[in-house]
Amino acid sequence: MTESFDALASLVAGGGVVVLSGAGLSTESGIPDYRGPSGVARRHTPMTFQAFTRDPLARRRYWARSHLGWRLIAGAAPNAGHRAVAGLQHAGLVDAVITQNVDGLHGAAGSTSVIELHGRLDEVTCLDCGNLTSREELDRRLREANPDFVAQVFAVNPDGDVDLPDEQVAAFRPVDCGICGTGMLKPDVVFFGETVPPQRVASCFAAVEQARSLLVLGSSLTVMSGRRFVIRAAKRGIPVAIVNQGPTRGDGNATVCVDAPLGALLPELAARVAGDAATATPVGV
Repeated sequence: MTESFDALASLVAGGGVVVLSGAGLSTESGIPDYRGPSGVARRHTPMTFQAFTRDPLARRRYWARSHLGWRLIAGAAPNAGHRAVAGLQHAGLVDAVITQNVDGLHGAAGSTSVIELHGRLDEVTCLDCGNLTSREELDRRLREANPDFVAQVFAVNPDGDVDLPDEQVAAFRPVDCGICGTGMLKPDVVFFGETVPPQRVASCFAAVEQARSLLVLGSSLTVMSGRRFVIRAAKRGIPVAIVNQGPTRGDGNATVCVDAPLGALLPELAARVAGDAATATPVGV
């Protein structure tokens, strides 16, 4: 791996880096991913936008499970990988961060210019009136509506919900929008089968096209939502580096691939290319 790490360090040391991060970066914060070493893709089918909006029972099931599981996301703290990315940015080597994650951990670690491709789990939107509220406020309302709701959590999924038996789901009472009174509430994240807002995608493409290199961290690039930026960089002749545990669907477009845990490799990378500047606490953190 030494040769690959040297090539990676050389690329990042040149600056102008845009980071594209995936769920693998957050596993060391206790948030599982879908396809990596802690992945749950084989046992858990993520909620789709179509099921959520069309099926009241599916919506009840989602909110019952997410009401419990999102607290893991809310309580998660940035890990060494997130802090290393913020340190590289603080040192002037990373220009922007595109994240496929919905956990907000890049911002919590001190990164700026973060484009949250799939939204944030700690915000809730009304699909009727468009009102945006905090997840903390919804949590308070759901607690009031379900004072006797008690459920045993067996496993937490990457999108912040949990596995619950049907009889526990049936006892849960969802709530509607607190502003318009009847609107359907949805976490402000992009579900499977839903389209990422075009302006957000355009911002990501613009960042990639202005980059000197694209650094992919902890993403299998299985879905096109993230892989399209790797494809665009490769077409523009922009070097792509991928750090992930296991192969990815973008490996064929990569200049360098490193198979390693991010929490160990990224601090070493930051120390190599930026030294003390990358380990200083970013302003505002």
